[in-house]
Amino acid sequence: MVQLRLLETTDLHVHLAHYDYYQTKVDHTVGLVKTATLIQEARSQVKNSLLFDNGDFIQGNPLGDYLARVRGINEGDIHPVIRAFHTLQYDAITIGNHEFNYGLDFLTRVLSRAKMPIVNANIYDVKTNKPYFEPYVILNKTVFDENGEIDILKVGVIGFVPPQIMEWDKGNLEGKVIVHSIVETAKKYIPEMKNKGADVIVALAHTGISADPYNPNIENAAYYLSQVEGIDVVLAGHSHHLFPGPEFKDVPHIDLEKGTIHGKPVVMAGSFGSHLGVIDLTLQKKNSKWEIVDSLSLVRPIADANGHPLIEANEAVMAEISPEHQATIEYVNTPIGETTAPIFSYFALVQDDSVVQMVNDAQTEYLVEKLKDPSLKQYAGIPILSAAAPFKAGGRGGPDFYTDIPAGTLAIKNIADLYLYPNTLQAVLVNGRQLKEWLEMSAGQFNRIDPEKSGEQSLINSHFPSFHFDIIDGVEYQMDVTQPAKYDVNGCLENPDSSRIVNLKYKGNPVRDDQMFIVATHNYRASSTTYPGVREGKVIFTSPDENRQILTDYIRKNKIIHPSADGNWSIAPYNGTAKPIFYTSPKAKTYAAQYKHLQYIGVENNFAKYMIHMSFS
Repeated sequence: MVQLRLLETTDLHVHLAHYDYYQTKVDHTVGLVKTATLIQEARSQVKNSLLFDNGDFIQGNPLGDYLARVRGINEGDIHPVIRAFHTLQYDAITIGNHEFNYGLDFLTRVLSRAKMPIVNANIYDVKTNKPYFEPYVILNKTVFDENGEIDILKVGVIGFVPPQIMEWDKGNLEGKVIVHSIVETAKKYIPEMKNKGADVIVALAHTGISADPYNPNIENAAYYLSQVEGIDVVLAGHSHHLFPGPEFKDVPHIDLEKGTIHGKPVVMAGSFGSHLGVIDLTLQKKNSKWEIVDSLSLVRPIADANGHPLIEANEAVMAEISPEHQATIEYVNTPIGETTAPIFSYFALVQDDSVVQMVNDAQTEYLVEKLKDPSLKQYAGIPILSAAAPFKAGGRGGPDFYTDIPAGTLAIKNIADLYLYPNTLQAVLVNGRQLKEWLEMSAGQFNRIDPEKSGEQSLINSHFPSFHFDIIDGVEYQMDVTQPAKYDVNGCLENPDSSRIVNLKYKGNPVRDDQMFIVATHNYRASSTTYPGVREGKVIFTSPDENRQILTDYIRKNKIIHPSADGNWSIAPYNGTAKPIFYTSPKAKTYAAQYKHLQYIGVENNFAKYMIHMSFS
């Protein structure tokens, strides 16, 4: 018998230090320097172990932006993430969708100095039609059995990323690579790995867990990947969830006690270094072949439910990343303007919000100037709108995942807080009908409220990511949440006859189906082939400038910002006795008193619970 422990980190998003660059303070709930201590402990408890990272490690906080956009990675430089991986002696890593946010050239420079294997099987080079990365590796792992005898275990490791990267990072990838189905690619390579002698095959699957009906290009494919013959273990990621965990208690063919899906061990270790994924395998050699006879999957946290640290930071990793960490702190404190009032996103999902308003104001002003270019004169006179979403609105990010900027100086760190991603601005030409469908998709943020049903009803659809909740400024509208959502979270038509968007107007007049508009948005949204309304539109302007830089320039130009929302959208009131409730941060209580329609109820699972009064009665 051989006991083999597999360890996973995933979705680090450059959270190397236990530090919040937005608030410029220590944060014990994040950081590879903390996870590293768990890694050391987990290794010390067993004779045999392997350590893997499951992708999304170079983008996601100001440290990543500083290295990619300000300082750069020059010849001879080793990215601090890669240095940290070296210090911890990772056995192999894969890449996630956010690895492509800064372009292929930057990614190539980062990965070129890595000592460990980097695997991905479903990204192909357009020119050669061959895998862009090494699709898999077979590690010859020396193992000790229960009697201390030495043997060799051939561990095959293969990597996957969601095919949607071709949509999400179209500007960086189109014409350079193509991406194939995760599951179909696995079916191609697993037999080949077996033929080359792999005893155990581990999938580093940068993809989430969903039992939604299968289609070849499914984004969250780990559930179906576990059904592929020959795959023994799945290390999942991408969706920032914890597996095993209660979120998956009602999913068929899942054993949360053992941490298996379809009988195979699976783990997903959250995000930002908050947890270490652990899978313990018991292997037995029968007729010269290794078999997994038992397994147990679990996740180990770096902090308790209240954010109190459970372990100390790893000094060696902290020392390794310290130069870039300190440089990032200095960078994010660079002042760019002032705000006369606090800027916060605690109620961004239930009412018009000053964070989204500021982004939309900046995008609109920018696009108005750009469309004065003579080469774009055919679009003169068409109304210009702007779409933006509340990126930091709790959800899977937890009760602290909100923007909260005090009145006073605005610095670079606040821009990254106001606009989380390194997107670039694009403009889409749509007609009135397409504009309404765009908003119908956005309205999927809400559950349906039954006004005749008394008692509490949850208003927010927890499966709908807030970055899909586009608020479009320049028009006025209401959302009727007593109607069913027209589209599901994937943009598929669910209730064709439903209409949640009511009273859609431009300058006080109803929007006509044939009325044309130009909408400023970001490259992810503009290039979407799945988001209703947008997917039928036409991209007429592509800017090289990041939305965050546009916001920075807007603040620098205005110098003093007076944050407020213009109230161009709202949830439509109704007659009835329903009590719609929603959850936000407990810190929201500081500001809640100014909103008479919001009623604080209490705290549940570290979130503050509120009721919103929307009834006429």
